Amino acid sequence: MRRHAASRCDLLVTSLALACLLAWDASGWDLALTHWYGTAAGFGWRDAWLTRSLLHDGGRLFAWGALGLLVVDACHPLLPGPKRIERWHWIGVMLAGVLLVPSIKRVTTTSCPWDLAEFGGVASYVSHWQIGVSDGGPGHCFPSGHAVAAFSFFGIYFLWREHRPRLAGCFLAIVLLAGSVFGWAQLARGAHYFSHTLWSAWLCWTLCVLGARASVRGFRRLHVSPAPPGALVLRDSRGRILACSTPAP
Repeated sequence: MRRHAASRCDLLVTSLALACLLAWDASGWDLALTHWYGTAAGFGWRDAWLTRSLLHDGGRLFAWGALGLLVVDACHPLLPGPKRIERWHWIGVMLAGVLLVPSIKRVTTTSCPWDLAEFGGVASYVSHWQIGVSDGGPGHCFPSGHAVAAFSFFGIYFLWREHRPRLAGCFLAIVLLAGSVFGWAQLARGAHYFSHTLWSAWLCWTLCVLGARASVRGFRRLHVSPAPPGALVLRDSRGRILACSTPAP
């Protein structure tokens, strides 16, 4: 029952987030927000220590370190709770998020803000919804790959929410905060529009929602209890034996 409620909540959050995201895209405020940080001379934060060295380069290293810690935890659990197979499952989902966004970036024609002529580049602004329309720049900038260094870890929340809800909530807050900070850094540097970060967050979240549904079905099959050959068995919705009558010899 609790899993069904969580699944409905996941679907609601995903749908509302998508509606808000589409509303932001329709507003056309991406470029206006970028103008807060960029001028005809470029972006002053582009090569700043805070945004480039700490939040971009350092954030990437921190993400790989966190992923390594999760692998260690999957091999030798640091805290009791999820089974090893569940931990490996969510590592796989997180890695899928890390691969998904760069794969999308390879085929998109949207260029980064710092490539726009009004910020010292050569491109003109074209919405990422105008698929296949070149803006005159190098493209391959949508969505935000760096934001995935944080948002891919949504999977930690899904891993722990049935076992330690408070801990899962803390992980979710940390991931949202880190993703927001990474997204701000890329916005200030002129590396991405705000919507690029939002789409990366939504893609990673949606991938985790799908991963949660797959895990419920997959683990339910693994946890089905065996019954003696020829026995009449009554099971619950999760495959556990409620009653079993053994045939007479």
